[in-house]
Amino acid sequence: MTGIPSTVPYGADQTLYLVMDCQGPKGQEFQNPVERPDFDSVIADLMAARFSNPVGIFAFNTLEHWTADISKNVAEEILCRCDIEGSPVPEYLEDFVANSLNGDRDRTRLPG
Repeated sequence: MTGIPSTVPYGADQTLYLVMDCQGPKGQEFQNPVERPDFDSVIADLMAARFSNPVGIFAFNTLEHWTADISKNVAEEILCRCDIEGSPVPEYLEDFVANSLNGDRDRTRLPG
């Protein structure tokens, strides 16, 4: 993903999370970054359909100066929670989960 800085400005020891939410009409989409304070907030907001079209999740640590694409970790956590609940991945998250797991769409559905 382009446009993500390779280092984070100095600051307090804190990890922040950005959800890149794709918005706008087809062909004119733009990515709107939405900040969340912790990993659980990211998962809860995704499961509650608070994003229209999530395309990536990034973590930033302000003390250690690192960034990471954690989309795959988030997709795996969504799958885990759906498995625990015995429910399929919500339809609005299927594309995000499949794309984050390298297009492995079969992993987004529970075995029948």
